[in-house]
Amino acid sequence: MNTDDLNFAYKVRHALNEKLDDLPASTTDRLAAARKAALARKKADAPARVAARKNVLAGMASQLFAEPLSWLGRMSVVIPLLVLVAGAAGIYQFEQEQQIAELAELDAAVLSDELPLSAYMDHGFNAYLTKRAQ
Repeated sequence: MNTDDLNFAYKVRHALNEKLDDLPASTTDRLAAARKAALARKKADAPARVAARKNVLAGMASQLFAEPLSWLGRMSVVIPLLVLVAGAAGIYQFEQEQQIAELAELDAAVLSDELPLSAYMDHGFNAYLTKRAQ
């Protein structure tokens, strides 16, 4: 039952309980008999089922090769993690190579131009090189 159904049931019960003293005895007896019959037909409470998973953390190393399906289950977690680590390392390596290539291009451009030595001492030129390197 959802919340609205429970609220409605409580309101009906409260309304019936308010007028209980005004009912005739024959109606009260019929209601009591109907309640007993309803309780007799009520299904027994079934125990709640709980899905418990087997612990696969520390201390389970002895069962690694005992159950082949659990070993495959562990590999289904390890393999994606390895792929993720390899992908992250590949992306890092690619970014490093891109940065080195950009710096090499900037160095080649600076070295190929014929600049006087005083240009390298100028703070504005250093700011330009720093801005271009980023």
